Amino acid sequence: MANAASGMAVHDDCKLRFMELKAKRTHRFIIYKIEEKQKQVIVEKLGEPVQGYEEFAACLPADECRYAVFDYEFMTEGNVPKSRIFFIAWSPDTSRVRSKMIYASSKDRFKRELDGIQIELQATDPTEIGLDVFKSRAS
Repeated sequence: MANAASGMAVHDDCKLRFMELKAKRTHRFIIYKIEEKQKQVIVEKLGEPVQGYEEFAACLPADECRYAVFDYEFMTEGNVPKSRIFFIAWSPDTSRVRSKMIYASSKDRFKRELDGIQIELQATDPTEIGLDVFKSRAS
């Protein structure tokens, strides 16, 4: 189903991998990319459950937009393990204007396809998705 605003379709694999992350915890993170020629959102990279924040952050290109989902695990003050699923709209200042516009116009529809997103972050540079940001937003 194409997005009326941007004409982008969402590849079935995007939803399937997200469901695996949410229900089975088989991925720590997912990086999504818009393939402009095919006019669809695809899975670019899957993070293994053992991978952490550093590996996730390293997968976001410095000069290209991406969507990402990160399963952030933490301990509450009462030492109870919890997790929150973050949706990240990554749009660095150095990326192409056309790319930023396509990602911005497709974001809401794409996010609706991923049922179970708990917290959304929008970032234009790495400091906006630092580990401290995840910690403060998760609790």
